[in-house]
Amino acid sequence: MRRWLAALLGLLLLSVLAAGAGWLYLGQLVRSPGPAATALRLTVQPGQNLRQVLGQLEAEGALRHRRAVELWLRLGGAAPRVKAGTYEIPPGASVRSILDQLAEGRVVLESLTVVEGATFADFRRALAAHPRVRQTLGGADDAAVMAALGHPGEHPEGRFFPDTFRFADGTTDREILDLAYRQMRRELDAAWAARSTGLPLRSDHEALVLASIVEKETALASERPRVAGVYTTRLRRGMRLQSDPTVIYGIGPAYDGDIRNRDLERDTPYNTYTRAGLPPTPIALPGRDALRAAVRPLETGAVFFVATGEPDGSHVFSATYDEHRAAVARMLTRQRQRGLQRSGASP
Repeated sequence: MRRWLAALLGLLLLSVLAAGAGWLYLGQLVRSPGPAATALRLTVQPGQNLRQVLGQLEAEGALRHRRAVELWLRLGGAAPRVKAGTYEIPPGASVRSILDQLAEGRVVLESLTVVEGATFADFRRALAAHPRVRQTLGGADDAAVMAALGHPGEHPEGRFFPDTFRFADGTTDREILDLAYRQMRRELDAAWAARSTGLPLRSDHEALVLASIVEKETALASERPRVAGVYTTRLRRGMRLQSDPTVIYGIGPAYDGDIRNRDLERDTPYNTYTRAGLPPTPIALPGRDALRAAVRPLETGAVFFVATGEPDGSHVFSATYDEHRAAVARMLTRQRQRGLQRSGASP
């Protein structure tokens, strides 16, 4: 009887030791570096279970001994819920680190950049061309898009913040537009709350319109308050803004790169040569600097500005028409000299 009991205890001890050794082996297996020599992209579809995902990883060479991994998960009761998306699996990633990545949803983030001064049409084209954005608004006109976003009847121009957007593969165009709309709302609210007193602007909408003009007139952040100051002074004096970018916006798709006298004389709601005050809507998507400049302009008495013709895109600001004409003449002379230098001709 004693021998039988001793034998039974021995078998139990061996079983415990074997189980412990097996558990240690499985633990080592899932913590050890994986076999993948290079990074790989793994796409987990909605509804896929962990077993299917492990099969994908094995097929892609990112793990070995899939059944042993499944046994470890069953014994440990720690099978995670994997989240759908596209993942970047690093070379040599262990099973443990891959499972953590899938459970936490650390997906690859795609990017899309909308530059300051782009139009809403530019934004929509960028969304439509991005291979990782899921298209839901492709056939909708602008009015339908705004209605889908919950803003029916609102003109879209200027209402979306230009930025670099980071998002998961499969994010919809509507979600990105909604993000940009909400960001512009926050930026505009903050700018309007910090505005200077006594501005000739009746609402934050007018501030947004002015910011869009400032954005299109200069690419230099240092000049934006001065450009805003020129237009603010003109508004105070009842002068027409005479902004070429507003005329171009009014021309629309027919614009061929040149503004002619007939364009300046043809009346449209956006022609600030023929109409007083601000145009009815923004003409572009302004960035943060332009928004701040519009509500905190630097008024120096200047009511004109013209490009210097220098490569930096800078401008000359003038308080009188005579000063402005002289600045224009210098700019034209500089352009002619550069043209001759490029052609190799003598002045």
